[in-house]
Amino acid sequence: MSAPRNSPSHSASSYNNVATRSVRVRGADFAYRELGPEHGVPLILLIHLAGVLDNWDPRVVDGLAARRRVIAFDNRGVGGSSGSTPDTIEAMARDAVLFIRALGFDQVDLLGLSMGGFLAQVIAEEEPDLVRKVVLAGTGPAGGQGIDRVPALTIRATLKGALTRQDPKLSLFFTDTAGGRRAGRAFLKRLKERTDNRDKDISPPSFRAQLKAIKRWARQAPSDLSGMRQPVLVTNGENDRMVPSQNTLDLAARLPKSELVPLYPDAGHGAIFQYHDEFVTTALAFLES
Repeated sequence: MSAPRNSPSHSASSYNNVATRSVRVRGADFAYRELGPEHGVPLILLIHLAGVLDNWDPRVVDGLAARRRVIAFDNRGVGGSSGSTPDTIEAMARDAVLFIRALGFDQVDLLGLSMGGFLAQVIAEEEPDLVRKVVLAGTGPAGGQGIDRVPALTIRATLKGALTRQDPKLSLFFTDTAGGRRAGRAFLKRLKERTDNRDKDISPPSFRAQLKAIKRWARQAPSDLSGMRQPVLVTNGENDRMVPSQNTLDLAARLPKSELVPLYPDAGHGAIFQYHDEFVTTALAFLES
């Protein structure tokens, strides 16, 4: 593993202008962006299905980075990261651990959104000394209710989006109400604020590998989770159609040290983006307590 390359200072004022850097991990270059204070336990962001660096809401990242060192990265073979994308959640989780170690960290906090939340659970259980605290958003346990429908829902929404020229995240992440549609449009507008050095979209082979990984996760025996000893903040919208909101309640009930945020009203899978100010305040309070 080499030291991070392309490494200017990460004291940029915003996620929209921070440099994209890379670190070599077992033959692959992992693309990442880092900002916030250079001290304290880093917060590693684990992205959703098909997500790249530019899919993180800058309001969430900037809000967290006001007080925390925040690092977002592309999974192996996705966006600006090279290599071949794994087709199991466990292999992706091992990659994330290798990435964290390559940056020289021996303790981190994790924020896992959707598929990223699957990774966070595996990392926290397999690397208990590495992970201090975990935030799980819009996610569920292995074998969780309705998670097996994620691939079909995503493919349908992607095809419909191509036909209607509408971003599939509008229907997948937000409720089909006036408030949900308004929040979705505002979110998509924020994602376009970065104009220079934008990340590449996920490739079709990598997308297929991630869909296969999610299907396998969904078909596993239900997770025990009693071995996950870290404090965990669990959050979602009240109407998540991708990873049904019941999974959020299920996670909170199964985890020994969980704190459940009341489900955000009129919100779905992208609740932490729709309620970005409230989420950032809650997450920072949890991470700093």
